[in-house]
Amino acid sequence: MAKAEGAPQGAQAAQTGAKEKKAKKIKRNVPRAIVHVKSTFNNTIVTVTDLNGDTIAWDSSGSMGFKGSRKGTPFAAQRAGENVAEKVKKMGVREVEVRVQGPGAGRESAVRAMQGRGIEVKSIEDVTPLPHNGCRPKKKRRV
Repeated sequence: MAKAEGAPQGAQAAQTGAKEKKAKKIKRNVPRAIVHVKSTFNNTIVTVTDLNGDTIAWDSSGSMGFKGSRKGTPFAAQRAGENVAEKVKKMGVREVEVRVQGPGAGRESAVRAMQGRGIEVKSIEDVTPLPHNGCRPKKKRRV
């Protein structure tokens, strides 16, 4: 009897699951945001967050279709910056603070691309981590 009772419930659950609609994505209106540009020698990642730190949009040189050593170029970073700027303009972002990290070639070009797309850059800050005294050296070799 347990099987007979369990079967209709499972069938009902399957039917209701098919009828449920996906919740509609809410259009966010964020006038101010923070842009994090992480630029390495191999890639550039541009992430836009709101003031709480929640990601709104992101893009990278690799996701733009560049492969290999071309991902680390300023042009690839520029394209990623332009693409992110278009995404966040739809969400109402008008002015941003930029935080740049890393030694890569795409640092400035990503920021300039965002400015070129009509987003006002309020401040640019370098948040590259710097060691205060470095790692502990290896122990001395004894022969």
